[in-house]
Amino acid sequence: MEDFLHETVLLNEAVEALQIKPEGVYVDGTYGRGGHSQMILQKFEQFPESGHLLVIDKDPSALADAKQRFAEQAHTYIYRGSFAEIEQALADTGWEKPADGILLDLGVSSPQLDDAERGFSFRRDGPLDMRMDTEKGISAAEWLAKVDEQELITILKEYGEERFAKRIARAILRERETQAITTTQRLASIVAQAVPTREQGKDPATRTFQAIRIQINHELDDLKACLDASLDVLAIGGRLVVISFHSLEDRIVKRFMREQSLGDQYPHDLPIRHVDVNARMKLVGKPVKASKEEVKSNPRSRSAIMRIAEKLA
Repeated sequence: MEDFLHETVLLNEAVEALQIKPEGVYVDGTYGRGGHSQMILQKFEQFPESGHLLVIDKDPSALADAKQRFAEQAHTYIYRGSFAEIEQALADTGWEKPADGILLDLGVSSPQLDDAERGFSFRRDGPLDMRMDTEKGISAAEWLAKVDEQELITILKEYGEERFAKRIARAILRERETQAITTTQRLASIVAQAVPTREQGKDPATRTFQAIRIQINHELDDLKACLDASLDVLAIGGRLVVISFHSLEDRIVKRFMREQSLGDQYPHDLPIRHVDVNARMKLVGKPVKASKEEVKSNPRSRSAIMRIAEKLA
């Protein structure tokens, strides 16, 4: 298997935000190629008795990397699945402790984008797959072969924020009647011909590929499920650290953290004390973005935004 390079975004900032402590339990919900996990384990080395790390990923290639790296780590547990299953994953470890920190690095990883066989990239021709777990669910090609026009328009609008959703959907349905859409380059070409104007510096297929990828992998539903579960699995004082790469993800994370920090909502004129509103979390600092130096060395970090919240009760 080819070893695709992956530069972990906001590596130091994210791990520092977790505030690693002795005997703590931490969850890397999106292993990728293990940059964050590796640094968490290095932090453990500072303590006489190390904590525990739960690694979660859907991708068989990522899990193979994790097993190769951490096979000898007694305090590491590797779970195959979605971070939406975080409660089950923690239960499977047998540690019987709540999590002191959860880290989510959302979206598609560089190895997934760079491997044409995975079908995530419109820049490289390959089979139109897009599944993060290549052994579950249906591929993007299979989904496009049967989706109806209205559902496709809705997905392109909601998950891709694509203003030409109707044009693109109709072009896809028209073209699939003549020949099945089974490769990334064919889909990218159909989209390019359907879009009348171009966004500066952005391929016309960007939003369509994003929307279909999110649909195929249930990314936003999984994110919402994991955020809700974090309230049950985090210890008091535990940190939730989330790195997002597009506005859809970030809006969900921002709204969740804000709502949990505000607690119960009452009319503004009621004399309610702050301790009575049942806030579950507090926001920690301001959103963090990649430095100019990081963006220069890793352009994919340009859109990254990290938010931090700490569980109160």
